[in-house]
Amino acid sequence: MNTQEGKTYTLRAGASGSECYYSSIHSLADELLRNGTGISGLLERVREGSRNRRKLNRILSRNPDGSAEGALAHLLRERFSQYTGNTKSHLSGLSIRERLDRTLSTIEAQYHFFMLEIELVNRANLEAFRRCDVRLAFLPHCLHDLSADCRSARRGEDYVCKGCSKICNINAVSRLLRRHGVVPYIWRSANLASLFRKLRKQGHTVGVLGIACIPELVNGMRTCAKAGVPATGIPLDANRCARWWGEFLPNSVNIPELESILGKETLVDSRLRRDR
Repeated sequence: MNTQEGKTYTLRAGASGSECYYSSIHSLADELLRNGTGISGLLERVREGSRNRRKLNRILSRNPDGSAEGALAHLLRERFSQYTGNTKSHLSGLSIRERLDRTLSTIEAQYHFFMLEIELVNRANLEAFRRCDVRLAFLPHCLHDLSADCRSARRGEDYVCKGCSKICNINAVSRLLRRHGVVPYIWRSANLASLFRKLRKQGHTVGVLGIACIPELVNGMRTCAKAGVPATGIPLDANRCARWWGEFLPNSVNIPELESILGKETLVDSRLRRDR
């Protein structure tokens, strides 16, 4: 098995990184927005387009019919099907019970719409996220070093990395986030709605950055949107956790893309801004 293979999607091209994927998704968003549709209007279209699986399958079973919805669905498949080649074989192997799980049963066309949705949400929320005086990040446990005995421990709102492995991706990401004034948690038990209410009662503005597989990241971003919290995030390079495979497999996330979301601000700069 390719060491970078995901159960349904893989953003890394062979042994290389996911830079080609991010270049493609950035370019497509630029192209669509240049056509005159505002980002909020386009985001609404993308969310609506991903909603009905049967309708999506019908649209993609024929040539584009001239509708904006059909044209977008076909364009997304043309640009991003190379990253979702395992989806059909995964779906064919699901049990009846697993088919009821909306995450596990995400169809290929939905992945393509979700990819664009993540990009648009990042663009819409980036400046608001950076201005928040409390910025939290929620990281997936599946990024940890599988060769080490993870020593993460509960502290504050959820589990935090203790830096026990120098080659652990959670350790590297956590260190980067802290340098930019973002508090990183390994998401296991935090109740976001309760956490948002508590921080707002304390007078804080709250922003969230998430890292997760594509369908779960979209779900998290939508949850934050309903709560009025500016969310940003990037998907894991592939879905390789026990939920998909029955065991944890090594995984990664694109660090330069994460840095582009965080910007140039340092932890010291962040503290000075909050103290003004």
